[in-house]
Amino acid sequence: MRGAPGAVAADRQVGPHVEVGGGSRVTPILGPAFVAAIAYVDPGNVATNLTAGATSGYLLVWVVVAASLVAILVQFQAAKLGMATGRSLPQLCRERFPRWGTRVLWLQAEVVVLATDLAEFVGAAIGMQLLFGMPVAASAVVTAGVSLLLLELRRKGRTRRFELMSAAALVLVGVGFAYDILSVGHQSAAGLATGLAPRLDGAGSLVLAMGIVGATVMPHAVYLHSALVQGRGLSTDTAWRQPALVRRALRLDCALALGAATVVNVSMIALGAGLGVATGGAWAGDLLAAHAELASTFGGAAALAFAVALLSSGVSSAGVGTLAGDVVMQGFLGRRVPVYVRRIVTMTPAVLALTLGLPLTSLLVASQVVISLGVPVALFLLVWFCRDRSLMGPLVNAQLTTRVAGAAGAVVAGLGCCLPLTVLV
Repeated sequence: MRGAPGAVAADRQVGPHVEVGGGSRVTPILGPAFVAAIAYVDPGNVATNLTAGATSGYLLVWVVVAASLVAILVQFQAAKLGMATGRSLPQLCRERFPRWGTRVLWLQAEVVVLATDLAEFVGAAIGMQLLFGMPVAASAVVTAGVSLLLLELRRKGRTRRFELMSAAALVLVGVGFAYDILSVGHQSAAGLATGLAPRLDGAGSLVLAMGIVGATVMPHAVYLHSALVQGRGLSTDTAWRQPALVRRALRLDCALALGAATVVNVSMIALGAGLGVATGGAWAGDLLAAHAELASTFGGAAALAFAVALLSSGVSSAGVGTLAGDVVMQGFLGRRVPVYVRRIVTMTPAVLALTLGLPLTSLLVASQVVISLGVPVALFLLVWFCRDRSLMGPLVNAQLTTRVAGAAGAVVAGLGCCLPLTVLV
């Protein structure tokens, strides 16, 4: 391994070193979690949650809540790692692991980013097709252009605007689904409460549960969050001197952003359950069919809200995915490819798949299977580094936190590894 155990601790000023007045202002830290949260309401989540609601009612609400709690813990760890070290998770891997190991990690991370891009482009393509009647291949190109425009805000130092737009997209997705829930009706507060009790009902619900987990804990969001917290007017020295304030700010950021994403994901299940009841079980989760059902039965406004929510989910998460890809390459390899070149490369598989007319819902499911394979790697790396006191200093995980994070990561990783097998069977 390259780098002595205490190397990062000894030169932790390599990260952004801008002292904050009095060393106590940690509010600049707030915001990155809202960017990461977009990954938790992407089109893959829409597809899996709506299908779960349509086929199982409120049965799997507890899976969404449990996976979201794990996601909050994981994203908090990622943010704390970036704040304590001034480095992203991929950068730490490049410093501490052999070159061959770093290259392997980079390759699997790039595959995850490509699969994530596929899901996001498919969602945006469906949204544009529903709203404007645009061919899906053309919509993929438009999505790439819009995501690049969003990234220009951050590249030019307008980080706050980028974060505000991400938060606005999260709100827009939530409002769209909330409107449809009110329009469709057929909701049951008692059923929702019952869904919080952990239980399954046969192999079908088990597969759906694993799909929800695979769509919720996103590896690229872990890599990205560890980079987003850097350069926010707070030096790593200040973070080491005032760890309690840093922890408080990071917890607040993660709780607000990912808490909102949890509510949105639960609302997707509720909408799926309502549509399932309203159609007498005829609708089973297909996104195009959902839009058609909303338009014919509940009016154009409900269909419009659904299409806008799906489009917002796809476009905003595509921008986040592009940014994550940049962090992955720069971190693992120490190289940076121009963002426009990266976007052309990463959009190519999605455009080809859409141009060939492959089934859109099947593409979303396949993307989640591939993404699930990257979950164990990201979680293991995160827990491994956060337990190292020489690296994290006073922000190191407590033993209980390491055990809880490790156990949660093992469960999520196990389910993620089982998901491809269940799909193939």
